[in-house]
Amino acid sequence: MRQGYFRGFTAAEKTELWDRWQRGESLKAIGRAFGKPSSSIYFQLAPHGGIRPAPRRCSRLALTLAEREEISRAIAEYQSTRSIARLLGRSPSTVSREISRNGGYDGYRAAVAAAKALDRARRPKRCKLATNSQLRQAVAGKLRLNWSPEQIAGSLKRTYPEDESHQVSHETIYRSLFVQARGVLKKELLRHLRSKRTIRRSRQAGLHEDRRGQIVDPVSIRERPAALKIGRFRVIGKAIFCPGQRTATSRPWSNVIRAMSC
Repeated sequence: MRQGYFRGFTAAEKTELWDRWQRGESLKAIGRAFGKPSSSIYFQLAPHGGIRPAPRRCSRLALTLAEREEISRAIAEYQSTRSIARLLGRSPSTVSREISRNGGYDGYRAAVAAAKALDRARRPKRCKLATNSQLRQAVAGKLRLNWSPEQIAGSLKRTYPEDESHQVSHETIYRSLFVQARGVLKKELLRHLRSKRTIRRSRQAGLHEDRRGQIVDPVSIRERPAALKIGRFRVIGKAIFCPGQRTATSRPWSNVIRAMSC
């Protein structure tokens, strides 16, 4: 059978995909919304560990697209670097560096220079676990003992209350596990998490799960009466007393319920 071709996601679709994931929708539900298999959705989320990547932004001190267009027009008019700098109110070294790193006087293009600047802005700051090998080894060792990231973060804070270099947040541990592109904690440590998941789920995920087969408005065992009569049967704690018997029956609940329906 010939398989269909699935096109990629546009920027707007990727934004909507992450919005749906953060709202707690399942892979299948998101796939149905886009008319794609759940595997396509997973491959979009997995490289980021299910954690929405931060939007790329250039520094507020960086040259704007309008300034780069002014540079491009000034180059076409054979203006010098210093005259361009005076026109923009920028340092001559800033303008010179901008032109030299983007093709020089002969190859400078404003749109291309702006795109390159945005790519350079993607470089993330290395997390504490990447720069502190001793802390990384301590976290990995406790994960192998099946400690949760919350327990690890709390233990380190109590052990080193005055030394922040030996402390790390549970969120940093989760991100280092799920986002393997960081290259900090090995992927094998994921199996020590209690959820056993390979990507991060939203806290809202439980609100969208299928609840069929579950008890509606359940009552806690602590709030139930000590003795309860159900049909011909009397229940005290976990013991079931049948009519005419002084001792509790050993029959499982399924048999008791079947007998009640007769």
